Amino acid sequence: MAATTYPGSAVTRRASLVDWLTTVDHKKIGIMYVILAFLFFAAGGTLALLIRWELALPGQQLLDADQYNKVFSMHGTTMIFLFVIPMLVGLGNYFVPLQIGARDMAFPRLNALSLWMTVGGGILLYSSWLVPGGAAAIGWTGYAPLTSTTFSPSSSVDLWAIGLIVLGSASTAGAVNFIVTTLNMRAPGMTMWRLPLFTWSVLVTAFMVLLATPMLSGALAMQLADRNLGTQFFVPESGDPVLWQHLFWFYSHPAVYIMVVPAMGVISEILPVFSRKPIFGYSAIVWSSIAIGVLGFTTWAHHMFTTGLSPLLESFFILSTMIIAVPTGVKMFNWIFTMIGGSLKFDTPLLFSIGFLSMFLIGGLSGVFQAVLPLDRQLHDTYWVVAHFHYVIFGGTVFGLVAGAYYWLPKMFGFKLGEGLGKIHFWLMFIGFNLTFFPMHILGLLGMPRRYFDYPAERGWTEYNLAATIGAFIILLAFLVFLVNVIMSAIRREPAGDDPWEGNTLEWATTSPPPVHNFDRIPVVSSLRPVRDARLRLAGEPVEDELH
Repeated sequence: MAATTYPGSAVTRRASLVDWLTTVDHKKIGIMYVILAFLFFAAGGTLALLIRWELALPGQQLLDADQYNKVFSMHGTTMIFLFVIPMLVGLGNYFVPLQIGARDMAFPRLNALSLWMTVGGGILLYSSWLVPGGAAAIGWTGYAPLTSTTFSPSSSVDLWAIGLIVLGSASTAGAVNFIVTTLNMRAPGMTMWRLPLFTWSVLVTAFMVLLATPMLSGALAMQLADRNLGTQFFVPESGDPVLWQHLFWFYSHPAVYIMVVPAMGVISEILPVFSRKPIFGYSAIVWSSIAIGVLGFTTWAHHMFTTGLSPLLESFFILSTMIIAVPTGVKMFNWIFTMIGGSLKFDTPLLFSIGFLSMFLIGGLSGVFQAVLPLDRQLHDTYWVVAHFHYVIFGGTVFGLVAGAYYWLPKMFGFKLGEGLGKIHFWLMFIGFNLTFFPMHILGLLGMPRRYFDYPAERGWTEYNLAATIGAFIILLAFLVFLVNVIMSAIRREPAGDDPWEGNTLEWATTSPPPVHNFDRIPVVSSLRPVRDARLRLAGEPVEDELH
């Protein structure tokens, strides 16, 4: 009998590995995206801890200025392009087809190509550590003329740019796949106004990626041409370094919402389930997501108020920055009113969702301050901006991602994570996050510039920096608790059931984990909450009319 017939044989294990590496199943691709993103999160988090260790006290602790700049540059690049975006793409890959009642993504092979291009882009970025001179020391923004061969002769900058182009190409291909899947592969009866809000958020994000990413790719190609072909797009003597900022921020400001809007979709799925109420203002949340997607392209130059824009342009971007707070505020009220009067069940997903609401609110408010030009001129390039950015991206997106992990892991793997460790994880992360980043508001008001690797003791910044460093290590402890929770839960493998939370959307209508074909029968949808309606029918209870 052949060795492959034995279930535990090495041959079978190798075949299983090959099956994963060559799969076009959207669920396996989604899981691999999540694992890849978590690995890069560990790498980027390690770089963040090195940054905070260096800044804990005045004077050199671990890194000199050049090493600090490289660590800082790779931290920012990793967290944005290799953690947050791939993690959201992974969740979208896994759950969008399930939520719309589809068998798979529209283009399964393109889906696999996007995954492996993301892997390749990450390898290219991190291979820059291996070239003479080490990684790129240009910040995650890569401002010109710092990226020129005069200031950065090492080929690490070329690897950085090429890696981002590859990652951008992967994102663009993935965006096309999400759009076609959502518009063309919905289950019978699922109109656009019955789409789950997470799917809506991924759809809006996909359009933003499709419109914004080519701008960054083109700018990076121009940067590479300046470095290697003798062009002078961003050369100060004959080109325009500020042009890079326009091109970069035309992508990177929408990229903030590319990272945040799917997390908003996660929260919009969790809050109704754990409030035992329908979402308050479904249509308002959808339209506010679309408004954020459109307005996100009108605010890029608020990052550039100190570059000498004309007063007319400054006035436009001040106004657009204030206006974009409106649809976000609409969502906040929708989420709050969803919980008001509900029968709240304070399990870990809801705790992280509330953490998202509170932290993202602080980040949003601190951003509106920067729309006021005199304040922005004072706060620009200080630690106030670092605090604002992390309250939006970490306090918003990462809290939302962790909420989604606790909510959806039972569907992905068939077992729940431990509630006790989950609550410890939440409180450690909540305390550590605020201890890390809230003092940075004060550091910014006191004038501490960002991106500096050292500071004088007499400026009064030491205590705040030390508190931030302690907070960063508490965040590390929080994620170690999460890792222990995942490992222990995987070992115990207590069955969670197909619908452990009594959810509303179609992913809870199939087994946990789902079969390769997702559904034995394609479901027919007649409301916004089809799984909840099916439960009521099975129990013989009346189903309220939710037809749209």
